[in-house]
Amino acid sequence: MTEQAFDADGLFDDDYLHFFAEPLDDRADAETDLIWRLLDLEPGMEVLDLACGHGRIANRLAERGCRVTGLDATPAFLERARQDAEARRAPVAYVEGDMRSLPWERRFDRVVNWFTAFGYFDDEDNRRVLTEAARVLAPGGRFAVELNNRDWIIRNFQPASVIERDGDLMIDQRTLDPLTGRAVTERTVVRQGRVRRIPFFVRMFTFTELRDWLLAVGFRTVTGHGDEGGPLTPDSRRMIVVART
Repeated sequence: MTEQAFDADGLFDDDYLHFFAEPLDDRADAETDLIWRLLDLEPGMEVLDLACGHGRIANRLAERGCRVTGLDATPAFLERARQDAEARRAPVAYVEGDMRSLPWERRFDRVVNWFTAFGYFDDEDNRRVLTEAARVLAPGGRFAVELNNRDWIIRNFQPASVIERDGDLMIDQRTLDPLTGRAVTERTVVRQGRVRRIPFFVRMFTFTELRDWLLAVGFRTVTGHGDEGGPLTPDSRRMIVVART
């Protein structure tokens, strides 16, 4: 079986922020409220935002009094996150790094992985991400993963979609690969007179599969939630999984 292509540098760049940053920021306050509730957060807690992107969640958690660290592999995202943190006067320690190899041990009360920031590797490395999340949590810590609900995707699969912003276009053409459990996408970006094509994939999970992976790496209990933290059903577009050490 040929390994599917993944252009990480092409996927996570200024074009990504151009199309997604504003709509994501518009919902960030509500998502921070949800994270606060699901993880029983309190001021003073040590929180790791794993794959923090441009800091929309991390900075808001810091504003509420958490001691926040944000890790991401994309320097441009981290720079934007730092600028926003400075404007908000919200101290966040931003670190460039790989979620498969974290430079901490038993440090955090909570780890957050939000907006389908999990599933971009082969299964061995995806499992390694979960192992690392468990390792950096203090005893009794909690880990929240928010991602697509595979059951909803299968029932409502769209082979193509188009986003337009300021006259620029982002076109995604998708297939589902049942052998790898991935949604495989070729993204075409038309912006400023230039056309780029970016291949990538996202591993999809049922709750039971991801629960079993989390239990296998040392989490003690795992719960599943649907949209806005409600019950997880086949009609839930998003899935939130909360695991405890």
